[in-house]
Amino acid sequence: MENLRFQVVSEAFMKKPLEVKTPSERPCGYFGKKVFNREKMYKYLPKDVYERMADVIDNGARLDRKVADAVAAGIRQWAAENGVTHYTHWFQPLTEGTAEKHDSFIEHDFKGGMVEEFSGKLLVQQEPDASSFPSGGIRNTFEARGYSAWDPTSPVFIIDDTLCIPTIFISYTGEALDYKAPLLRTLHAVNVAATEVCRYFYPDVRKVQSNLGWEQEYFLVDEGLYLARPDLLLTGRTLMGHDSAKNQQMDDHYFGTIPDRVQAFMKDLETQALELGIPCKTRHNEVAPNQFELAPIFEETNLAVDHNMLLMSLMKKTARKHGFRALLHEKPFAGINGSGKHNNWSLSTDTGILLHAPGKTPGDNLRFAVFIVETLMGVYRHNGLLKASIMSATNAHRLGANEAPPAIISSFLGKQLNELLDHIENADKKDLFSMAGKQGMKMDIPEIPELLIDNTDRNRTSPFAFTGNRFEFRAVGSEANCASAMIALNSAVAEALTDFKRRVDALIAKGEEQTLAIIDILREDIKTCKPIRFDGNGYSEEWVQEAARRGLDVEKSCPVIFERYLAPESIRMFESLNVMSKKELEARNEVKWETYTKKIQIEARVMGDLSMNHIIPVATHYQSKLIKNVQNMRGIFDSDKADKLNARNIKLIEEIAARTEAIEKGVEELVEARKVANKIGDEHAKAIAYHDTVAPKMDAIRYQIDKLELIVEDDLWTLPKYRELLFIR
Repeated sequence: MENLRFQVVSEAFMKKPLEVKTPSERPCGYFGKKVFNREKMYKYLPKDVYERMADVIDNGARLDRKVADAVAAGIRQWAAENGVTHYTHWFQPLTEGTAEKHDSFIEHDFKGGMVEEFSGKLLVQQEPDASSFPSGGIRNTFEARGYSAWDPTSPVFIIDDTLCIPTIFISYTGEALDYKAPLLRTLHAVNVAATEVCRYFYPDVRKVQSNLGWEQEYFLVDEGLYLARPDLLLTGRTLMGHDSAKNQQMDDHYFGTIPDRVQAFMKDLETQALELGIPCKTRHNEVAPNQFELAPIFEETNLAVDHNMLLMSLMKKTARKHGFRALLHEKPFAGINGSGKHNNWSLSTDTGILLHAPGKTPGDNLRFAVFIVETLMGVYRHNGLLKASIMSATNAHRLGANEAPPAIISSFLGKQLNELLDHIENADKKDLFSMAGKQGMKMDIPEIPELLIDNTDRNRTSPFAFTGNRFEFRAVGSEANCASAMIALNSAVAEALTDFKRRVDALIAKGEEQTLAIIDILREDIKTCKPIRFDGNGYSEEWVQEAARRGLDVEKSCPVIFERYLAPESIRMFESLNVMSKKELEARNEVKWETYTKKIQIEARVMGDLSMNHIIPVATHYQSKLIKNVQNMRGIFDSDKADKLNARNIKLIEEIAARTEAIEKGVEELVEARKVANKIGDEHAKAIAYHDTVAPKMDAIRYQIDKLELIVEDDLWTLPKYRELLFIR
């Protein structure tokens, strides 16, 4: 049997690093080169149009048609100077990716020729075909009309020869068919709610914005090896493969020297990203071999989400230029760390970060405590929803394994912050707060000044950890759209802040002094949300039991977890904040269940194909060689001596027979389980059937295949092994 694996391996390892020409100026010199940012707006727009656009971006003012025409003219001039010939409305449908349809600028001049035009109408709105995008039943296949509408708060940018215009995507009947529309709504909701609470402490605050700093983890694999693995090609992960003798157990890859070929890829990627306004800051080796991380400086959440989606696309494209394939699947390799996308989340005003402590005054410190606790309140009330927001068929493999947080949402605060909240909850109000004449309020919270330094350790098992002036939502998966988690989190916090203000105002209306009213409600909420606070080992079985006793969501089934979107408290929250309607939530869940089913279905089909067309033929071929060897030995030696000499081969022959029989039987059962599940009409029930009956059979088949990999002659094994996939030469 001809073996192409070693030819592929040797060719991949022989590739030299691609030489990359980088700009002569420093990164700050070309940052935003391909973005129509404020600098370009100031240069290419009339002064009054620039001021109107600034008002639209900063304050949410409406954009009229005349202004849109003037902006389009300025963008068109800038685009022409940069060699742009096409434009596209760039949006984020419910496919977890991005979508674009390119149109050229040309129009008839009605004189027999063509002219290049770009109007405000084309900038602001387009009508892409909505029939083939997931809609969860909102749109029928024959109902194709959908609209994309410009989001002016996210700047236009250039990719190659195309002008990309960030947009929302909605149906003909107005429902959101994307991630950006509900994200913008929830950012508005948290702005309104947080600003109202902020004014208890800072009456002049005009706006609160949600900030996001994501940390993108990913794997790189040599392209030749990737193409020799049908499972990687079709599913994004290895469906089989025994552990390499050496993987991450020596901890030598983490923060190690970056391989030359990878360094060349990173330089190229960062150069392009900086030109597109993505503020890349950090790069390093991650824990697992061939695993790396890129992280930017934090940005406003909407822009950060757009930049992450853009970067993932750019990463895949750039990797291929350098002879790699970038793997964004949360668990492409079993037995080693998976990849996450830690979402560092905070709230800030035009005057500072609301989660930062200590303040210069007791009022600042009280503000800090309020926003910490109300964030915890949102996470506590909707911990199941937050888990649903990051759950997927791919991320389910990662959660709870190799440093990834468990599938139970809890919050790590650290010793001192826990002591602070306990002190506020339990101390006598007369001792905790006192009025001191002209000096104003004094606060007896000795722990607060110690928060000047980063006194919190890192808890790798905490899905939602406080890390100084922000919370790190660690459970988000590497290939996910950050918007999903941010929609749930910002909505939960907005609801908690709205409820906090309602109750404080009710006490004030009864005659209680404002500060004391804030303290009363704060103490209530500290006690209420205490179950979400956990600083221990999230992997332990004891924690699972304790979390259940605390009333936290401990469900692990991905399709069942999605049900949290349709819980009465979730629907009530989203509708009250005008983020999503019940109809939109039901539609999104249909999409989630259908997507889950299809991903497992594809994996099962690939597993069956590889088992029957790769693994079993290779194993039986090796078995035939062993049988021939046994027969030849019996022709040379007497039967007793031959059998003694052949004992090992006979044992291997029997083992191969048993394991191939188990694989073949497992594939038959897998196919039958799929057939039964496919007959289920309800997407929810079908997804549960795939989770409960199809996926486990794949694990059983993999076990047998991985055992065969250890005994079959290496030269015959057609699929690149972990020891080859995981180490870049």
